[in-house]
Amino acid sequence: MPKVLAVADEVVEHLWTTRVRDHDVDLVIAAGDLPFDYLEFLSDALDRPCVFVPGNHDVDLSGYTSSRGLWTTAGIPADWPGPTGAINVDGRVADVAGLRIAGLGGSIRYSGGPNQWTERQMTRRARALHRRAALRRLRDGRGVDVLLTHSPPRHLGDREDPPHRGFTCLHTTLRKLRPTVMLHGHIHPHGEQVPDRAVGATTVINTVGYRIIDIPTAGDTP
Repeated sequence: MPKVLAVADEVVEHLWTTRVRDHDVDLVIAAGDLPFDYLEFLSDALDRPCVFVPGNHDVDLSGYTSSRGLWTTAGIPADWPGPTGAINVDGRVADVAGLRIAGLGGSIRYSGGPNQWTERQMTRRARALHRRAALRRLRDGRGVDVLLTHSPPRHLGDREDPPHRGFTCLHTTLRKLRPTVMLHGHIHPHGEQVPDRAVGATTVINTVGYRIIDIPTAGDTP
């Protein structure tokens, strides 16, 4: 059963020291809006891979591709602006540290910044993710363990102010992918207790700050 350090939105000062090594984890998972050098430190200090999606305050990472260590955008060599060595699963499915992780970054559109999407745009992005996950499942019979998003589903721990409304289409994504857990950020608890929420067989977890989570996979015995 892989154990993950899940982080989002708020830097936790004691994690940005060697004290982070007190946490014996298999993977760092980041749900957006964190300094990229923070994610690099966590991954390097723990000597574990990092998987992330961008948040609405992160730079635009779309259009970058890597081949043999060379990053390009629009076919032109470019410097990768994201965290070095980390795996961006925004709109993608990746198998890392024994987990199959599907990701959708960004928030609802409320201004002209990057990584903001209308409900219709996110619906199209989610449908493409569903297809990618379905193709993986056809190849090996394995479903998604973790759905990683920046924003939560609508009316599932989101807020009513425009920047913090969740996406309605993510409810469909939960039904289609049926992940073991959904990890998101974006909604700052400001000292309040944030309960985990159950949606079918999925546990939805707000990871603002940090959480240590054991994630069972299909091969784990209950």
